Amino acid sequence: MNSRTFAIVALFLVQLLYGLNYTFAKTVINENFVQPFAFVILRVGGAAILFWLVSFFLPKEKIDKKDFLKFFIAAVFGVAINMLLFLKGLELTTPISASVIVTITPIIILILSSFFLNEKITGLKVLGVILGFSGGVLLTILGKSTRVGDNLPLGNLFIFINVISYSIYIILIKKLTQKYHPFTFIKWLFLFGFFLILPFGYGEFKQIEWHTFTPYVTFSVLFVVVGATFGTYLLNPLALRKLKASTVGIFIYLQPVIAGLFALIMGADDIGYVKVIAMCLIFCGVYLVTKRPKNSD
Repeated sequence: MNSRTFAIVALFLVQLLYGLNYTFAKTVINENFVQPFAFVILRVGGAAILFWLVSFFLPKEKIDKKDFLKFFIAAVFGVAINMLLFLKGLELTTPISASVIVTITPIIILILSSFFLNEKITGLKVLGVILGFSGGVLLTILGKSTRVGDNLPLGNLFIFINVISYSIYIILIKKLTQKYHPFTFIKWLFLFGFFLILPFGYGEFKQIEWHTFTPYVTFSVLFVVVGATFGTYLLNPLALRKLKASTVGIFIYLQPVIAGLFALIMGADDIGYVKVIAMCLIFCGVYLVTKRPKNSD
């Protein structure tokens, strides 16, 4: 397996973990085992411990002192704002509204990467993003939700800021991956991120009643921390070392496909020809964006 193929496989695994994450995290939060901001503390704190433990067994890289500021800024956008506003936004708006807003993430990454990373916007990329966006919106509209948002405008604004924040984070770590191995800076991002989110979730964290956890809830929390946080935040920068930021962004459209297929397997959803068309649009979009030009990456 060459490095580019490995990067594409890593990105698929990221979307697989994120796609399954919705089901496991939803159970823990909706059944009031852990409140949203307390869950962020568990995710960030648990992943930070794992990153630092693993880093002790890996070769050390010297870090330029000036880059610690870049680590901190990346932590602000990729950990603190990203996680806190997404969960708060979901609390105030509807899942369908949030999902529609999230589908613009690859578009923003495509635009930002052209300005700050000098990535060329090709016709294939534009077509791929349009196809992926169309499929993502179609799947979202077909999604089942009976929940009513408490404050739609504010919730939608939080989700939109979250999208912008995550897109900026991808651009920032793309530059960092060109200089350091992901383990070198991700451990610092999560250490900084933990102290940034601690004031927001400490009160909720103290209210966790650990003795009420069932085996399934314990597994769900471990999956979110180890798989959907530690795993995804490691694999994303590994993929960014070999792929363009705009290519990484388009893979986000696979999340609703994976979540939908998992729901189908679990008997929680059904599938019709329109959903099949939407999934095909997404796969075609991902293929076009990842299609390697004859004379470049």
